[in-house]
Formats: sequence, C-alpha cells, structure tokens
Amino acid sequence: MSENTYLTAEGFAKLKAELEDLKGRARDELSARLRSAIQMGDLSENADYHKAKEDQAFLEGRIQELEFIVGSAVVIEEGAKSDTVIVGSHVTIQEGNDAPETYHMVGPKEADPRNGRISYESPIGKALRDHKAGDMVDVETPAGKARFKILKIE
Repeated sequence: MSENTYLTAEGFAKLKAELEDLKGRARDELSARLRSAIQMGDLSENADYHKAKEDQAFLEGRIQELEFIVGSAVVIEEGAKSDTVIVGSHVTIQEGNDAPETYHMVGPKEADPRNGRISYESPIGKALRDHKAGDMVDVETPAGKARFKILKIE
C-alpha cells in the first residue's frame, strides 16, 4: 500500500539533498572505514569492523526510508489559496485571551511545533483541517481540552 507523504518544496529539497549525500559521500566514507578495518585482520574481534558494519546497516536503512519518502512525496503548493485550512495553509489561531499564534500546516515529516510547523495529523492539525476563519474549534490535546478560534488563513 502506497501512502503519500506531504512535504513543502523546502522540505522535499532537504530530504532529497540528504539522500544524495548519504548515497554519495557517506557511503564512500563508510566504504573506506570498512576497507581499513578489514585490512587490520581477524574480523571476529575487530571492534572497528563491527562498528562500521552497524553504521552501514543504519545508513542503508536511512537511504531506504528517504527513497520511500521522496518517491511518495506530494509537494505542497505554497500560496495555494483556500478559504478552509488545508495542508500548506498558514493559520492564525487564538485560545481564549492568549496571544494569537500562527502555524504552518505541514506533513508529519516536517512538523516542528516549536517553530510554528504543525502536522495535519496532530490533534490540533486534525481539528483545524477544513475549517474556515471565524470558526471555533475544540481540540483534545495531551494537556487536555482546548478551544481555538481561527482568526486568519493564508
């Protein structure tokens, strides 16, 4: 089953660059480490060799993960206009009398709530999706229930 991964153009470019780096530079460095460790002889007690093999397994796993993500990526169009909250929207919300907060609705691979990027799969993201400016939205968060007013969608 193929599931799409939603990414901003910036996030897609970062993951693609990481993938190319891992497939090139990182593989080359690891290959050199393995050759060096093998030349030391007696692989059964060679800690450098065993560590390099563990690192190789991790590297190849990350390459497979990135290839899947990049291959199934749907790049979110920046500036796509909608009167409802969608993936890619910048939405300004306010809880009670607290200061308004603006979030960029992104896919889970790019979520970084401390930097204003929330996943459309998060409790707040799910609650905000498909609502309009002016709507009141109830959210069940790990910290308890919250009620937000959607002030603006860009």
